[in-house]
Amino acid sequence: MKSKPTGHYITTTVAGESVKAFVPDRLPPNLEPKQLATLTAPLRTAEAALARLDLAGEMIPSMDWFIYAFVRKEALLSSEIEGTQATLIDVLAWEQADQLGDSSVEDIEEVTNYVVAINRAFEEIRSPNGIPISIRLFNDSHRILMQGVRGANKQPGELRRSQNWIGGSRPGNAVFVPPPPNRVPDLLHDLEHYLHADDTLEPLLRIAAAHVQFETIHPYLDGNGRLGRMLIALLLDHWQLLKSPLLYLSLYLKQNQAAYYRHLSAIRTEGDWIGWLRFFLDGVAEIAENATRTARGLFAQVSDDRQRLIATKGATVTAIQLFELLPEHPVITMPLVTRLLSTTKPTAGKAIDVLISVGILSEVGDRKRDRLYRYQSYLQRLD
Repeated sequence: MKSKPTGHYITTTVAGESVKAFVPDRLPPNLEPKQLATLTAPLRTAEAALARLDLAGEMIPSMDWFIYAFVRKEALLSSEIEGTQATLIDVLAWEQADQLGDSSVEDIEEVTNYVVAINRAFEEIRSPNGIPISIRLFNDSHRILMQGVRGANKQPGELRRSQNWIGGSRPGNAVFVPPPPNRVPDLLHDLEHYLHADDTLEPLLRIAAAHVQFETIHPYLDGNGRLGRMLIALLLDHWQLLKSPLLYLSLYLKQNQAAYYRHLSAIRTEGDWIGWLRFFLDGVAEIAENATRTARGLFAQVSDDRQRLIATKGATVTAIQLFELLPEHPVITMPLVTRLLSTTKPTAGKAIDVLISVGILSEVGDRKRDRLYRYQSYLQRLD
């Protein structure tokens, strides 16, 4: 089947070089019924996987545990794609106990910024008076993402006013040159309109198309990848494909990074929307199944550990109370425990000792002061 153009090129000058910047067509993609028919099977597989993830979520007593864990895992993976070296333990230690491990402060702050940005965005789109998915929400999220980290000097919260490029040492040898800056506002307005208009395309296909469009526009000088991946999660919520935000594709995109870039390029150069849409649907199915197994595994782990603790001779009420807080505080310190339980240091220390004796908590490192403890089995399942 002959490919159809998905945009056009504009010749522009950047740093004295003449380059061709790509301007994408408006969504929806121009697809024929025969092409869409080839996606029926992978689409149904992805939808069934999402339904199983929803069911797993409904069986869990405290969804807050899993939302907490999944959002931080996504923040870490999405930031890793951009080159950060933070670990999950270091992020949790910084967030829960204000302690720094082997990772740099900047790397950790990039991850925690993502957590704040995506949580804020979810709050906005779910509130009757909140900001919908829009340029304004993109700008607000971008401002949070860039606060105090690499890219903080690259117009945080503002659409770019200069030409950027992807790959290569200069515009002339770039792998891809996004639209000129004067075209960015109109292109984003068109995308915003598409997200809130009716369309005959299935929502999962619309999400896949919207992600590509955002990445192609590349509206900011930095942070586009993280925002583009965040958009996927927000649209799953916006179109009510999941009751809880438990699906994030950064792991799939990281593991299949070369194929991901190849599919994005093929849309622009060959008009191959179908290849990308199939790749995206396969990713949704795979990650939804992984998330379902993880959610069930985490719940089973917590349930088993709870029973083991209750059956332990010498288990105290305070130790059981502390255990119930661990899924949302999987890395703790003595001061944090005393604050969470509103208790004394000796009582908190005894509770920690009980959980260590049962094998639920383990000490991180060998510090003499400001000792750090982690819920080992829970974090292993999550990681």
